[in-house]
Amino acid sequence: YDIATRRPLREIVRQPVFVIAALCGVVSYALMNLIMTSAPLAMKMCGHQPGDSNLAIQWHVIAMYLPSFFTGSLIQRFGAGRVVAAGLALIALAATIDLSGVSVATFWAGLIVLGVGWNFGFIGASAMVLQAHRPEERNKVQSFNDFLIFGTMAFGSFSSGQLLTSYGWDMVNYVAFPPVLLALAALLVDRTMRARNLA
Repeated sequence: YDIATRRPLREIVRQPVFVIAALCGVVSYALMNLIMTSAPLAMKMCGHQPGDSNLAIQWHVIAMYLPSFFTGSLIQRFGAGRVVAAGLALIALAATIDLSGVSVATFWAGLIVLGVGWNFGFIGASAMVLQAHRPEERNKVQSFNDFLIFGTMAFGSFSSGQLLTSYGWDMVNYVAFPPVLLALAALLVDRTMRARNLA
């Protein structure tokens, strides 16, 4: 590729499509990691057996990756933005389930829904990032996006235990709602702007 066609990274990442994609990817990954990391400890604090939490995490991981067999087809049919919105809604639903009780079944259901939500949110956001760069710009843009996502994820991992022990399992889940609403609002604004530009 002609190096002259490559735009500076700062120009690429200022595009609304990249900003929204990165925001949705960060929110999906960070919240999934925050809740998933806290869940086994929360189950122990609620008196559940280690085997119950181990099985919950196993089903959560299955729920994270099993939908990948059809997530791409959903993106092609409905668009990345709608799939991301569905993923964010599922993450909010997972937090709502977690807030409804502390039984083993509740933890399991919440983690399974959380896994599917992460899959739709993260893969959909990754597809949106592809719209922000040219093929010759892929490496630097993807690297920067990964830095944002995994940097935030690491912060979520480190803070999850402190948040749980200081404020409780409910607060871990309440924390999920503001970022989800922010990301959904960004998607809605983007969709509205696109509709106006096409009008």
